[in-house]
Amino acid sequence: MKKTIGNYFKAGSIIIMALLNSCTNLDEEVFSEVLPAQFKPTEKDLPSIIAPPYASLRTLMCGWQGYFDLQEEPADCIITPVRPNGWDDGGTYRRMHQHTWTTQEWQPYNTWQNAFSSINKANMVISQLEDGTIQLEASKEATISELRAVRALAYYLLLDNHGNVPIVTDFKDGTLPKQRSRKEVYDFVIKELNEVMPLLSEDAGATYGRLNKWGVKALLAKIYLNSQVYAGTAEWEKCIKEADDIINSNKYSLDINYSDVFTYTNQNSKEIIFSVPYDEIYGKGNQLHMKTLDPVSRTVYQMTAQPWGGNCAVPQFINTYDPEDSRLKDTWIQGPQTNPQTGQVVINYVNVVPGMGGTNGIVAQSNQGYRIGKYVIKQNATGNLDNDFPFLRYGDVLMMKAEALLRTGRADAAALLVTQVRQRAFKNNPAKAAVTGAQLVQGSKYQYGLQATDGTVAEVNGGADIQYGRFMDELGWEFAAEAHRRQDLIRFGVFQTKKWFNHSPHAQAQTRTLFPIPADELAKNPNLKQNTGY
Repeated sequence: MKKTIGNYFKAGSIIIMALLNSCTNLDEEVFSEVLPAQFKPTEKDLPSIIAPPYASLRTLMCGWQGYFDLQEEPADCIITPVRPNGWDDGGTYRRMHQHTWTTQEWQPYNTWQNAFSSINKANMVISQLEDGTIQLEASKEATISELRAVRALAYYLLLDNHGNVPIVTDFKDGTLPKQRSRKEVYDFVIKELNEVMPLLSEDAGATYGRLNKWGVKALLAKIYLNSQVYAGTAEWEKCIKEADDIINSNKYSLDINYSDVFTYTNQNSKEIIFSVPYDEIYGKGNQLHMKTLDPVSRTVYQMTAQPWGGNCAVPQFINTYDPEDSRLKDTWIQGPQTNPQTGQVVINYVNVVPGMGGTNGIVAQSNQGYRIGKYVIKQNATGNLDNDFPFLRYGDVLMMKAEALLRTGRADAAALLVTQVRQRAFKNNPAKAAVTGAQLVQGSKYQYGLQATDGTVAEVNGGADIQYGRFMDELGWEFAAEAHRRQDLIRFGVFQTKKWFNHSPHAQAQTRTLFPIPADELAKNPNLKQNTGY
């Protein structure tokens, strides 16, 4: 059992419900719940009080057709093809891959719903702190600041995916909120994060699973990295400033082993700045292994649940790796998989996928496509992983600074940081870890183009013409299966222009950098207008 804020998620929900419940007959004797008049929270209840807004992130991040799928399925590293046991699911994965998603698609809708759930809970607790329903003395201002930071994180997710969304900060305001432009949402998030930062903890150890000062700085660096996409103006120097503050704090470092960042005890990682905590008993929801592993892989891990066998790697992406890059094996399950008790080969995963399926009748066989193994699966795993999801980590900080340096003409300085990140991936051949500035400004190794059913690629222009394409490759190798890829492809202009696997650029490719406002939300709020192109 992990001793993090994750353990307080359930307790926090109970406390908040106690504060919300009321009764018209104050003389009634109640046994099933704690009434507000009877509950007097103190500083020791703080983790439970702030837990609910964080709890929504668990469903948001790795929940069914959640944020992880929303970032990976439309990109060029991960696909969910039709399998012998199903996975057509009404064509939703094919639409996400081909950028023909609708206003009723589940992935964008779930991210919208869960982000606003976190926002609503943060607003609720802030309101209770401000009106005295929850009485904290010493930590009131710091607690409100942290809740505003979590709320800003949820708005960042909406900024990145939906762009033009309402900004709601008053829990008691019952009017229908007005829609804000993407630039207005960007300005709001930046302002909130900068305002709350001085009151947040600088203690990296005591705030695991919570946003501290360094988590806010890492989030700001990421927003500044994408500022040109969000607001039309590049903010490379601001990105470097936030990254430097984290680096110079000496609070975090790269883990010695890449896999340590993602294993089932990764709450001990020195690299994770902010994670979404999961626990197989008390914090369920990380089911990435269930979606990727073939059902027969149950015996490989002696699992207590049977996987569903869906998503896998795009072969073209796998072909970009250097065979000596340890991240290839640390990220992807490949080759013969054996039953540890009998030694028998259960399945042999191969880097071949004929197509997405659908009307052409193509079905990817059970063993086709490398599977996601980055989140290390322990023996006797249940249907829920213990592995926390590292949303912000030190390796990301180094690479964000490197990209900002690269884009401002300091390629050699960027190369030093990229080399630092690569070193643990080439322990057996340290010379290969080193890269130069001249290499980082080259094109991508990715053979962009449509793949035929036999695995050949009709290459149009590959990736040679992508500015800083080699650096984009580095991002792919370091952050594969971490819900980064869609955002990175948009920033490098690839999302809108390139072909890969069974995907060709949409006729309105530029509009696909934002997902639509969900149809249900438009029906509920006449103040909302649909994003361009839908």
